[in-house]
Amino acid sequence: TTGASSDSDSSPTVESVEDNPDGGCHIYRNGYYGSSIAVVEGILEVNIIQMTSIQMTESQAENSLVDFVVTCQGSLPTDVCTVVSDPTCQVSKSVVCDPIVLTDECLLTIRRAFEEPGTYCINITLGDDTSQALASALISVNGGEST
Repeated sequence: TTGASSDSDSSPTVESVEDNPDGGCHIYRNGYYGSSIAVVEGILEVNIIQMTSIQMTESQAENSLVDFVVTCQGSLPTDVCTVVSDPTCQVSKSVVCDPIVLTDECLLTIRRAFEEPGTYCINITLGDDTSQALASALISVNGGEST
């Protein structure tokens, strides 16, 4: 930019204003950009089809064990997470996540321990790299028996 100096000298002063203060350079490119999009099916649905209490001996009676049989539709999951909450499904009591390997169909059994009798909300989430699906159920655990 060119401007007049404010001192008594009437000669013009030249000041340089840097266009890019960080010192980098600008690159301008013209042309076309191409990309491809892969549409994946994902995990579409999860169902808890059975809940079974595991009978234990008296020496093992500190925890009640329950098996959950779970199926899903869509792509095969790579991990399963189980959240055990209070009966309102608002306050989490425990979260357990495990990797799984399924080869041809989505049918798995998940065993979880319950420390004391009561009613619980169970959220079972199956996931893979691109999707997640959830199934919920209320379960009543009565000292080694579940309904």
